[in-house]
Amino acid sequence: MTESAPGIGFFERYLTLWVALCIVAGIGLGTMVPAPFHLLGELNLAQVNLPVAVLIWLMIVPMLLRVDFGAIGQVARHWRGIAVTVGVNWLVKPFSMALLGWLFIGFLFRPYLPAGQIDSYIAGLILLAAAPCTAMVFVWSGLTNGEPNFTLSQVALNDAIMVVAFAPIVGLLLGLSAITVPWNTLLLSVVLYIVVPVIAAQLWRRVLLARGTLDGMLAALHPVSLCALLATLVLLFGFQGGQILAQPLVILMLAVPIIIQVYLNAGIAYLANRQCGSAHSVAGPSALIGASNFFELAVAAAISLFGFQSGAALATVVGVLVEVPVMLSVVAIVMRSRAWYERGAARHRSRA
Repeated sequence: MTESAPGIGFFERYLTLWVALCIVAGIGLGTMVPAPFHLLGELNLAQVNLPVAVLIWLMIVPMLLRVDFGAIGQVARHWRGIAVTVGVNWLVKPFSMALLGWLFIGFLFRPYLPAGQIDSYIAGLILLAAAPCTAMVFVWSGLTNGEPNFTLSQVALNDAIMVVAFAPIVGLLLGLSAITVPWNTLLLSVVLYIVVPVIAAQLWRRVLLARGTLDGMLAALHPVSLCALLATLVLLFGFQGGQILAQPLVILMLAVPIIIQVYLNAGIAYLANRQCGSAHSVAGPSALIGASNFFELAVAAAISLFGFQSGAALATVVGVLVEVPVMLSVVAIVMRSRAWYERGAARHRSRA
């Protein structure tokens, strides 16, 4: 997950297993010793839970530290792939997830879900899809032999767009879903979990580059980021345990629209790049960036907007649970279809 885009590491490869263990640990601890969880849940300031805010920063800042916003200047070199990915990330993915949420959670699965949490589940799905992935993209790009300059410039551009587009898109889709939008809390979440971390990470990045210690710091912070993610999940499931034990199929039902959304958006990006004649080294990471989510931000925003014990928080955590195995299957599809892709892309380039 460094800028040189290495292969997937041990912790990332088994992230689903660690998340599953956190679910078990959180539910067990929350059932046996609930008092510490309630105490942590009450440590709030201006509707922000302080322990979670610290953990989220420990997750997000190391990831944003990898992003070089100077790479935005390279956008023109791969403009077709950039245009496809931006279109999928901001014009297709949030809206397709909202539609899938309405279809599956609001209609097909409604009789089997807690009635009071339906809107909250849909809100969590919307939050999950409203921000494109930042850190794991470098892993997926490396596994597909992606063009590193394209990946870096695309991530930098997406992060810049996210600063201004995340809140309006979330507010619009929550409003269309008849979910009350707590605008003050939403804007505070954007400032706390996007704007301030981006600025802090870029200032820190400049200092580390000047000293020649960036790679070493990224390596040192990597386990910190993962541990913060896992600690956040233990806290979440410590609060969610009773609800999950009462409705064990909730996680499976929430996973359905998330999995469909990943394959749908990856397919749209991959095929659109083929139609544009983009190189396979651009189409692979484009499809994966278009399909994956910035789940750390989604978890933070869901907790801030709806609380630890909300269906929204649970829905975003399900996104973490399915992220790695589903994305690895997309990587496999992209690599196995390379010959087919390149034949089609060459035909389209010759016609252009």
